[in-house]
Amino acid sequence: MGLTAKIRTRDGWAVSHAVVTVTDMTGTQVLRAEADTDGAVHDTTTLTPGAYTVIVTAVGYAPAASSAIVTAAGRAEVGQVTLARQGGTELPPPGPWTIDPAHSSIGAVAQHLGISSVHGRFTDFAGRIEIAPDDVATSRVEATISAASIDTGNGMRDGHLKSPDFLDVETYPHITYRSTGVTPAGSDRWTVHGELTMHGVVRPVDLALAYLGTGADPWGGTRAAFRATVELRREDFAMNYNQVVQAGISAIGTTLKVELDIQAVQGESLPAV
Repeated sequence: MGLTAKIRTRDGWAVSHAVVTVTDMTGTQVLRAEADTDGAVHDTTTLTPGAYTVIVTAVGYAPAASSAIVTAAGRAEVGQVTLARQGGTELPPPGPWTIDPAHSSIGAVAQHLGISSVHGRFTDFAGRIEIAPDDVATSRVEATISAASIDTGNGMRDGHLKSPDFLDVETYPHITYRSTGVTPAGSDRWTVHGELTMHGVVRPVDLALAYLGTGADPWGGTRAAFRATVELRREDFAMNYNQVVQAGISAIGTTLKVELDIQAVQGESLPAV
């Protein structure tokens, strides 16, 4: 007897803070129940057989309403109710997520001689993501990159990039990013506002972020995937080295396209594998 329901997100995660309200055909509230930690509702209140309206609400999510029929046995099985993030935006479940460097990449592309591109990546980095439970816009991300881990596949070029002409890794060993806010840019897209510290210079930098979804891993954990891009001007970070070749073309372009493919593990730390 009573009401049963399961409250889930689009990705199948339990919404543990959901509230289910049942009203009769006159609009009078006859039942109010809260979901448990598994997003399940089990209420034993006896309901008179007939038609009812079920409204599910949760902070940070758009309300969902549906009809339910209470049987002669006094039972109303609502089934699974899927809640969408407020404004139609999606992110992983709230809480801490730890970036997994082994399954992530931070790449950069610069133009060379005005006709081709040079690709590089940083191989040593770490970071943390905190998804806020109520106001998603207050979610945070922090990341630290070892500047000396730049790798373009050419030792001589890497040495030059580590020199005072560019990253000056002896003086500025770390590149850091700390977010200051998050705003939605689509159903699964966000703009992450933050500050990038590189080569001793701090600049506001916005990341165009796409949330790619979540899934289980072979070690019993849960992972979330993101992709982010941004274009930087190296002059903004006091890296003014330039070599002009024929026809006034710069040997190295002044802009840098950064591409981040991030996989994060749910929790405060990475699994021991």
